[in-house]
Amino acid sequence: MENTNSKKKMSSTKRKKNRVRKAFRIVGEILVGIQILATLVFIGFTWRLGLIPAKYVAGFAALLLVFAALLFTMQIVTRGKAIVSKIVSILMSAVLIFGSVYMYQTHDAIEDISGDTLGKQVHSVLVVVRKDDPAEKVWDTKDYVYGVQSIEDDSEMAEAMKKVNADAGKKVLTKEFDTLHDQVAGLFSETVDAIVYDESFSGIIEEVNEGYNSKVKIIAQYSIESENDSMTQGTSPDVNVKEEPFSMFISGIDVYGPISSKSRSDVNIIATVNPETKQILLTNTPRDFFVTIPGVSGEKKDKLTHAGIYGVDKSIAALEELYETEIPFYTRVNFTSLITMVDLMGGIDVESEFAFTTSGAGGEIMDVKKGTNHFNGDQALSFARERYNVPGGDNQRGKDQMAVIQAMFKKMITPEMLVKAPKMISEVSNSVETNMSMEQIQRLIQSQIDNGGEWTIKSVAAEGTGDQAHCYSAPGTALYVTVPNETSVANIKVLMDKVENGEMLPSDTPNETGEAVE
Repeated sequence: MENTNSKKKMSSTKRKKNRVRKAFRIVGEILVGIQILATLVFIGFTWRLGLIPAKYVAGFAALLLVFAALLFTMQIVTRGKAIVSKIVSILMSAVLIFGSVYMYQTHDAIEDISGDTLGKQVHSVLVVVRKDDPAEKVWDTKDYVYGVQSIEDDSEMAEAMKKVNADAGKKVLTKEFDTLHDQVAGLFSETVDAIVYDESFSGIIEEVNEGYNSKVKIIAQYSIESENDSMTQGTSPDVNVKEEPFSMFISGIDVYGPISSKSRSDVNIIATVNPETKQILLTNTPRDFFVTIPGVSGEKKDKLTHAGIYGVDKSIAALEELYETEIPFYTRVNFTSLITMVDLMGGIDVESEFAFTTSGAGGEIMDVKKGTNHFNGDQALSFARERYNVPGGDNQRGKDQMAVIQAMFKKMITPEMLVKAPKMISEVSNSVETNMSMEQIQRLIQSQIDNGGEWTIKSVAAEGTGDQAHCYSAPGTALYVTVPNETSVANIKVLMDKVENGEMLPSDTPNETGEAVE
């Protein structure tokens, strides 16, 4: 009897163990199945992202699937006893799911900055009264006379005045002026009680009217959306960026926040790129260069920086005319994106021609040494914006901006940074804009990962002479300008042609600071 009971107990225990083993095996198989599914999803999103060459994606996919197959085999061979493999499957699935989400978000971020999905331009319109005016908001100005420039052909300003009328509770009286200068003069002569203008013109007003900011107060600010200019309508130039030489205008606008903000172009750099010879020529043109703005100023000249107020296509048109070249691509960055990119790179090593202490106008007060300096994002911006405490003022600032851009280029094309490209793009998607398509960005990164090799980056700065002149955007007062040195401009044209034609730049290229980069 005891033997029978014992046998029954042993049989029951065996059945329970078998059920537990079966359950463990099934759980293990399910976990590996989830891992395989997560692997396929991850590979799919990696392929969709398009930054990694197909052969590497295929190789990585094979490794992940082989690993999953091994874990699955372990579940069968061990009858579900492989606890470690189950834990590994769970961890791998979690990593792959996280990676898939990251790839998805990065793809969308690249779309956000690319020419495929360019959005609307934002105009920040200000309502300004004299400093001693009792009005604190638009409601207080319902009986005021507003000074405006002609709004018949300006849909943004017309929209702003609709907002003014709504906030005032009635349609306010207006007086039209021919120029911004006359508009400001009307405010100070008390011909009008308030003026309305686009914030992008604030820099010009401050140049013309010394101490302007201390004499006025802003009582309202309206954001008005409009369609982007002709270059930013979602159609990218048809250029094979893997094989054909091309030029890109790099515009640094003088604002923080959304890249869609209308603004002057504080940094004006042309990157002439030859992907076959792996050469990049960076050309800096001083912000105060006295040039015509095709489609805007007619025969009259203006500062290059003012061209950005009328649209990035106008800045490009001015530079194309100056250097007699085609510039199919552009990238707009602002202060926010520069700081973020440099910090994500872990800082950059920038060459300075001089030792000096920054004035703080660019953000930070810091000591800069002659030679190599390692800067974080805030420091790089302060260095690039300094013009008061460096010999040569604006001319040297242009060279220093080039040094920062060059340092960023050098670091961006390293294997380490190429791996970080998705994260960088994701982080700066709201403060970078380009008309290069998603496919073209993918091709560029793929090509560098696939082929590697050295890039030679050289820089040159256009030169000119400081002078006073009347500008198209501020006709009432002579402003400081830089009159182009024709010889300097002609030499730069030659260098651009050499790069485009596949010729190697000579070692004595003017302002040479470039070097071969892995």
